[in-house]
Amino acid sequence: MDKEKRPLHIRAALRLLHVYFSFARGMTMGVRAACFDAEGRIFLVRHSYVGGWHMPGGGLERNETVAEALAKELREEGNLRIIGKPQLIQVYFNTSTTSRDHVVFYRATVEQTAPRPPDWEISDSGFFSLDSLPAGTTEATHRRLAELRGEQEPDHRW
Repeated sequence: MDKEKRPLHIRAALRLLHVYFSFARGMTMGVRAACFDAEGRIFLVRHSYVGGWHMPGGGLERNETVAEALAKELREEGNLRIIGKPQLIQVYFNTSTTSRDHVVFYRATVEQTAPRPPDWEISDSGFFSLDSLPAGTTEATHRRLAELRGEQEPDHRW
């Protein structure tokens, strides 16, 4: 969903959150991962506050390592447990919401410990075949998958 198409109350809430983060943090950093199960399917989430299907992830908190944030976000957003060691793919500069955000992107093999019921943050989630992604999968998700397949060079911007 384009920023302009978001409902006014969502745009206002996101703006307020980013104003808060600009005081609380000099720069924001988040993690995302392309999470694949044993069948080679990718796990995607649909958030309640922003349109489209995304790879799971979220922001780092103070005193939290990237590895800790990655494990926490995958657990919270999908009941996912990382199998083995995740592969660091790239660090991206993300200007879609603010001019101070960076995304640390991984590829991980995961297993789901229990189905993930919808809640206030995640309205839907699931594993999808790469040749059958859900309608509304974000352009950024498509770009990251093309990079993982070697179809395009990694960009430095999310």
